[in-house]
Amino acid sequence: MGRRRSIMSDQFKMELAKELGFYDTVKTEGWGGITTRDAGNLVKRAIEIAEEALAKQNSNSSR
Repeated sequence: MGRRRSIMSDQFKMELAKELGFYDTVKTEGWGGITTRDAGNLVKRAIEIAEEALAKQNSNSSR
């Protein structure tokens, strides 16, 4: 099976890892070293950021 292309950029994922407190694990062990909970929190935070950006975009376009 081929490798899937990531939707999130590596830079964005690294920024989220720093924000969520597991950047050191990613740096030393790679993405395979994080817990399932950390991965879930990363996705949850990315969705929150996307929803905030969409809400801001929608409020700006309705003016």
